[in-house]
Amino acid sequence: MKDVTIGQYYPSGSLLHSLDARVKLFGTMIFLISVFSFRGIAGFLFVTAFLASVMKLSKVPFSLLTKGLSPVAPLLLVTAVFQIFLTVGSHMIWEWNFLHISLEGIASAVKMLLRLTYLVLGSSVMTLTTTPKELTDGIEKAFQPLEKLNVPVGDIAMMMAVALRFIPILSEEADKIMRSQMARGADFENRNLIKKAKAMMPLLVPLFVSALRRANELSIAMESRCYQSGAARTKMKPLKYEKRDYIGYLALLAYLAAVIFLRRVDFL
Repeated sequence: MKDVTIGQYYPSGSLLHSLDARVKLFGTMIFLISVFSFRGIAGFLFVTAFLASVMKLSKVPFSLLTKGLSPVAPLLLVTAVFQIFLTVGSHMIWEWNFLHISLEGIASAVKMLLRLTYLVLGSSVMTLTTTPKELTDGIEKAFQPLEKLNVPVGDIAMMMAVALRFIPILSEEADKIMRSQMARGADFENRNLIKKAKAMMPLLVPLFVSALRRANELSIAMESRCYQSGAARTKMKPLKYEKRDYIGYLALLAYLAAVIFLRRVDFL
């Protein structure tokens, strides 16, 4: 539970922390799209170098950035197994019934693992260098033109802010409940999948009760402060682009141009 990094913020005073949330938001979107656009080795090397540079620039400890990989490790493992055994290629290594192992399947599994890993790391960099409030304001400001199409941008941003706030709180709550259940004899370390699922029931029920209680308290607090959906609200620190933000956009445009170029020429 402590390995969940989504919604957490690590203050380090880096240049990446000082950038406008809109720059980091669009930068993350461009990076995630580029991760799934490459097919060759040169493209993956370029993405790796860019991600390593951004991680270094953020001044966030590498152990904290990679901590978010632990919760998705089972997903990565299942994805790799499916890619290896269900991908049919021309260079077969082993075959039995509908199961196959080929060089193409192994290469596909490695590429998919790298893509999912970079997806988690890229998202972690954004959330660890941006407070939930800044991220909410950035989303609301960036997608404000959609309000002309009757899209409730403000409400969506508010829901995302509440979700990001609740993720670390619920993770800590789940950890406390798990420790209290273990003190009463609950076994969460059993390797039997069925027994482990049954042991999770005493954890999920109080966790859902706690989540509903917190949601009710939050709604009462918002109503007592006269919160109205869709109402225009002023901000104590309105977002305003600085010189470094324009430089960040130029860097993203250069990265996007390099991605398009490598997409056309890299086929290995």
